[in-house]
Amino acid sequence: MKDGALETFVPMTLRRRGVQRLVQAVTENREAHDSTLIEGMARAFHWQHLLDTGSLASGSAIARAEGLHHSVVNELLRLTLLAPDIVEALMAGRQPRRMTLLWFQRHPLPVDWHAQREIVRRFEERA
Repeated sequence: MKDGALETFVPMTLRRRGVQRLVQAVTENREAHDSTLIEGMARAFHWQHLLDTGSLASGSAIARAEGLHHSVVNELLRLTLLAPDIVEALMAGRQPRRMTLLWFQRHPLPVDWHAQREIVRRFEERA
């Protein structure tokens, strides 16, 4: 402990399954965090902050700054439209197993939160 800062060790197991990397957190429920999806969400919310504050003017400007194709930025920015309870579930590792970043990039996401919850419910029914 330095300067009053506390450190905590959280044991994790890293596994690779296809394209997505799962981080198995040691918790009571053994929830699986999709680190690729979480990283995508983090980037999306950071980019949305850049747009909201006027640091960058558009998704295309972000794409140029990041060296990405503009479609990648626009696909990820859609994640900022997710209902707060869905974001919370994804961050807690409670997402349906097949609901990955790639799924979000390839499927349209309704703006309506109720419709989003229906999509999650259908994923859960198939599990």
